Parts: sequence; C-alpha cells; structure tokens
Amino acid sequence: MKICKNGVTHNLLRIVFNLHNNDPETPPPQHTPYLIGVGRADCTGPPADVPMMGYANPQQTAAGIHTRLYSRAFIVDDGKRRVVFVTADIGMVSQRLRLEVLQALQVKYGDLYQQDNVVLSGTHTHCGPGGYFQYTLFMITSGYMKAAIEPLVNGIVKSIDIAHNNMKPGRIYRNRGELDDSSLNRSPHSYLNNPEEERRRYKWNTDKQVLVLKFTDQDGDGIGMISWFAVHAVSMNYTNRMVSSDNMGYASYLLEQDKNPGGLPGQGSFVAGFSSSNLGDVTPNTRGPYCVNTGLPCDYLNSSCPIGGTKMCQAFGPGEDMFESTRIIGHNVYLKAKELYANAVEEVTGFIHHAHQWVNMTDVTVQINETHTVRITCKPALGHSFAAGTIDGGGDLNFTQGAVEGDPFWDGIRDALLGQPSNQTKECHHPKPILLSTGEMNWPLPWHPQIVDVQMITIGSVAVVAVPGEMTTMSGRRLREAVKEELESEGTLKDMEVVIAGLSNVYTHYITTYEEYQVQRYEGASTIYGPHTLSAYLQKYRGLARAIAQDRVSELPAGPQPPFFTENLFNFVPLALFDRKPENMSFGDVLEEVYPVYRQGDVVTVTFVAGNPRNSGDIRDKTFVTVEIFDNRTETWEVVHNDASWETRFHWLKGSNWQSNATVEWQIPPTALAGSYRIKHFGHYKELKGLQPVITPYEGSSDVFTVTASFYYE
Repeated sequence: MKICKNGVTHNLLRIVFNLHNNDPETPPPQHTPYLIGVGRADCTGPPADVPMMGYANPQQTAAGIHTRLYSRAFIVDDGKRRVVFVTADIGMVSQRLRLEVLQALQVKYGDLYQQDNVVLSGTHTHCGPGGYFQYTLFMITSGYMKAAIEPLVNGIVKSIDIAHNNMKPGRIYRNRGELDDSSLNRSPHSYLNNPEEERRRYKWNTDKQVLVLKFTDQDGDGIGMISWFAVHAVSMNYTNRMVSSDNMGYASYLLEQDKNPGGLPGQGSFVAGFSSSNLGDVTPNTRGPYCVNTGLPCDYLNSSCPIGGTKMCQAFGPGEDMFESTRIIGHNVYLKAKELYANAVEEVTGFIHHAHQWVNMTDVTVQINETHTVRITCKPALGHSFAAGTIDGGGDLNFTQGAVEGDPFWDGIRDALLGQPSNQTKECHHPKPILLSTGEMNWPLPWHPQIVDVQMITIGSVAVVAVPGEMTTMSGRRLREAVKEELESEGTLKDMEVVIAGLSNVYTHYITTYEEYQVQRYEGASTIYGPHTLSAYLQKYRGLARAIAQDRVSELPAGPQPPFFTENLFNFVPLALFDRKPENMSFGDVLEEVYPVYRQGDVVTVTFVAGNPRNSGDIRDKTFVTVEIFDNRTETWEVVHNDASWETRFHWLKGSNWQSNATVEWQIPPTALAGSYRIKHFGHYKELKGLQPVITPYEGSSDVFTVTASFYYE
C-alpha cells in the first residue's frame, strides 16, 4: 500500500479505525496493525581531504572508503499520528543538518513531517566526513561545506522517501537482552562518585541491555529492525583515514546481508538500524587502556602515562588491530540483535504520541517555592580536561583528565587570544576550570548552541527519548527511570519500555550526573551547560512525558526557535585542484599489478593512477571499486563486491605535484567462488581546458587473476 503525498490512504486508514470504533478516541482492538515503512539510502560524503568528525584530530582527513555510510528510516502510523525515526551512519546529528533536512521535508511533504514527529539520530562513528555544522567550535575542526552536508541531507531525505513510499500494514514486536564482553566504562573513577546506594542497584558500570524492535508485514514476514545498545563507535581509531561506519555500521551490514541474500551492500528491502544510546562513558575497546610506549598500566585517576602523557594512554581490543576489533564488536552486537529479533513475540500495540520543545539550555530554571525560581544551567563552556581527550583518543597537548584547577600557561594564552571567562560563568561551572568559555564567544558566529531540541516519541509501549548529546551510563539510567515514572503516572500507559536515542537532533557534547561532573574527567569537562545539566534535562523530559501521559501535548509551548545562519559559515578545507598523471600514462592505468593466482584468505592489491575523489562530486549510489567474477555461462562479468563491501578497502594517496594514486585491497573471503576475477576502479579527474575546469570520468581494470582453493592441481 502506497501512502500518497495528499494522505489519501492515511485518511482511509483513519476511516477504517472509526468503523471499528463508534468513538474515534476508543483504543483500537489489539489486532489493528500499524502502517509501517522502512527505507535505507546511501549518505556517503566526500572521501578525500575532508576532516573526519569525531576525534577532532586535524591529521585525520578522509583518504578513501572502508565501508559506505547509510541513513536508515522507519515510519510508523497509527491512523491518527505518525512518527519517523532515522539512524544515520554519522558522528552525530548537528542542528544545521536537522534544520536542512526539515526544510527539505517541508518542501516535499508540507506539514506531514516536522520537528515534532521526526527524530534524527547518529550512530556516532568517528570516521565519517565532517563539514555539516554551523557553530564556530565545530567549524574550526570540520567546517561547513556544501559538498559535505548535501549528501547527508539528500541521503536522509531519500531514506525517508523510500520508507514513505513503501508504507503498508504491519506489526511491531519488542525484545530485550544483555550483551557482555562488548563494552567497558572508560571513566570508572567518575562512575564511582555516584551514590553507593544508587550504584548497588546495578550489576555493571555500563548498560549491557540491547533493545530490539522487530517490524513485520501483515503475513509476519520481517521488513526491518531497530536495535539500541550503548557503546561508542570508536573501534576504528584516529589513525584511520578511510570513511567507515565502524562497529554499529558493520552490525547493520551483517544483518542486512543476512536478510537480503545475494544483494550488494545497500540493496534489498530489509532495513536494519543499529542506533546509539547512553554511550557517553562507554568504550568498545575492551582490553582497556595501557601506555603504548611502555606496556605499563595508565594512571587510574587521570589516564596518562609518565612519559608521553595522555597521548600514550590508549585503549585497544578486543582484536589485534582496529579492523579486527570493529569486526568482533560489530559481530557481537549483530548476533545478539539477531537472536532477540528471532525470538521477539511481545507485540507493541497502542497509540502513537510525539512531543517536542526547543529549550534555551543556558536559562533553565527550577521552582524552589511558590514565588521564586532559580536558574540551574550556565552559558556553555568547556573545561581543561576536554583538551585531554579520552583513552579512545588522547589530546596532543599536556592536558590530563580530572583537572579541577586551571593551568596558568594555557589560561594566559586563552586570555590573550580569546578573552577571559566572566566570573559569573566561572562560578556557574564550578568546579570546572574553564578552558574555553564558548557561550561568551560569538565571532564570527556563536561557538556553541544555546537552543536545543528535547523530543520524545512513543509507539504503544515503547518510548524513544531523543537526547541531544552523549549521556553517561548513570545519566541515562536516571533519565529512563524519570520518563517511565511520568509516562505511567496517569495509569493509561503501562509497562513502558524507555530507550535513549543518543546523538539526536543537535550536538551538545556530554551529559554527566552532578556527581560525575565533580571529578572533571573528559565527560564532565565536556558537559557544557554546567553541573546541573542533567537536572535540567530531567525536568524537560519529565514535562514531555507528563504531557504525553495526560494527552496534553498540544499545550506544550514550542519554545524559542534555533538560528539558521546564512553568513560567516566557513571551513579550512583546501579546494580540490587539478589532477595530473605521470607522463605517458592515463588515469585508470595500473601502477602495481595483481598476481596471477590467489587463494581464499589472501589479500589482492592493485594500484591505479587516480584523480582526487572529491572531483567525483555526489558519490551516493556509485562506487570507486568493483570486484568482478567472470561468468562462463553468460560470458559476462558479474559484480560481487563494491566499495561498500566489508571485504574491500579503497585507499587514496595524494602525492606531490597534484598526482595521486588509488590502491584497492580485496580480502578474499573463505566463501569466494573459485574462478577468474578482475578489480576495477572508477573515478573522475579535473583538468584545465582553455580557462575552464573540465571534469572527466575514467576507469581502469586490473589484469584477470584466478582465485583457487589451492595452488596445486591434481
């Protein structure tokens, strides 16, 4: 069944509901299906030169593709209301990205999809292109680039389009379980500062639960799944320069390959979204931190090493390198989600609700008595320990985690370049020693957001709380508990499953508990609205939950709209200049050829004369690489892998004098068929003809090589 733009089918469903019920407000019978749509679209941006978003490491600019990035959309409609949940393979959803997506949806669909009923969440991969921010701090590290934000906007909107056009009656089931050996608390010292009585209620210092929503059609055939698990997508570390969806993306890849057999990545109708949650203090690097230069343990309190400081204190594992670690963690998450999906029998039924407000997070007040309120939040600021980084990627300078006093040297440099924090801001953020008073810095644009989204959607007995940042384990537990209590307070909603969707709608760094904030490790130093940030969010989300429980969402004030800046946006990314090639060679020519014979498990490598991948423009739904097998029956070449495949790696190397190479690796899987293969590379080069830049496509192919189970023939 197709939902038309004019909502004809939507209205038909509502009429059907009303035929079942004389009173339209009477809950529908348990067997009434939802309308469900799922969609997936490529949202991979420029894989060359653009800074990656996550580690804020200026050396980490994109130079190839490990795996492609996808947006996955899920639409659910109960005949009265409709909600959209999107999980995208990006570091986080920025305010600018959300606003541009909502504008595009408004043009296409009018008021059907708005800020109230659309949740956009990032998986938190740290290996996707940046360039989609409008606040100065983020533009310094990754910029604002049309070439980077447009693939994200268009990919997210396309995934929603596909879900919208595929809507049909279906059912939803929920299931939850626990996943061990895939996460570790990276700030246990902060966690231990939470009240002992509270900590005793929990077995672990990270949340091990995996929540799965299973979507089926009327016949019970699976059409999609969303899974939430709290772990950072940082199995790929800051030395990686290939665009990668990291561990969560690999989990999606595996389940979608399972459910869409025979297709290339990104193909097939089944959509598997693996979403982020309260992952603020949770690392996938389960072997923990040690000093890489000595092999000795790091200092427990400040995660630094006697020689080399925080940069030398790094967490690794569980694999021998970042690729194996990504594979292991992704596979673990996939296996647990697959198991929960297969055994999901508890049907989700009931009405849909959505609630949203914009909040000025610098001015949240609480009522202390009948006549007085007090402001509990601060103008944004980052502490000294923000610059220390974490065990997943330490800072380059001599900052350490756990700093509750400033450093005269760095404070002096800051004062000279950027100005001193005001006394009011210093007092508000105490005990945080302020490194950057971003809320008092507005040139050329504000350095941090003041207006943020708080949002919640409920689908029957499941509540998804869209959080604009990275909540720590205990912060998330407190929020889930508060929301559940409010939702069930009126008695109409029962047995609610509350899940946090992290990195949603706008990025505001971290959200620790008040107690964790006092320790001022990285997460506390990055809690930008002060020590009572969590209390402010608890109050706001309680308000949303209460409005849903009382069916009074329409009475919620919308709040102050966020800005949409049109001037002074900037980036430091150099222009993609003209491409040159070696004399007497062409783009696509092979520089290093393949061997004639390989076995399963070997790695095939071939290097081509290449152009800058940025000159390929919008690369969505295209590929720089194919691995092809010769079909003897049809005498044609068939594509078995592309640059979205886990088995391929596309490395771009910028050389001198505007020349560059592309090296393609194919890790031959054990399941590869014996036969004749070739590897092809596709790209574009830019040259000057007359005074005009001209972009020309090219392709190149390796020699044909053989894959065999053995080098020896009987």
